Amino acid sequence: MDELFYKQKFQEAVDTISGKEFDDAGLRLSVHVILESVALKIYKPEWSSNAKSPIDASGRIFFSVWVNEKTTREGRLYYNIHALKLRNLRNLKGYTIPARDFAEKFRIRFENDRTNWENVNLKYGPLTLMEGWVELKPDHIQDDLHKLAHRFLTVSPMIDEVLNNYRLKPS
Repeated sequence: MDELFYKQKFQEAVDTISGKEFDDAGLRLSVHVILESVALKIYKPEWSSNAKSPIDASGRIFFSVWVNEKTTREGRLYYNIHALKLRNLRNLKGYTIPARDFAEKFRIRFENDRTNWENVNLKYGPLTLMEGWVELKPDHIQDDLHKLAHRFLTVSPMIDEVLNNYRLKPS
């Protein structure tokens, strides 16, 4: 895999995505090389156990699109929504979140939007809320990243809605 090529294409896609829509939704976008993959991550700092360092927080929720050696051989660009170590989100003031329950509630809510996502699967444990893939077309990767990012933009309020179920009542 040509890591430099994909990193450049991912960054160019992020640079041309309408920042206002994502800013208004409180979403941040970043490109990283992690575990030998080039990845676009979309997240809200408040969806993490450490809002000052949400990318590295032990507990966090984020959307990711990635490519690596294996995915390029498969001809696929993968995407998913992760909910990592939600029990650690207890550090997120005002929430108590049982991970399995959160995943189940999110998936029920997501079911109405499922048809908008290619090759999506919801049959995972509580850490992966959903995962899917689109055909990898290196000459169209920026368009595909734009489409996936905007699809997530429309889904992100579902995460907030489900999180609200776990907000502690003021005493």
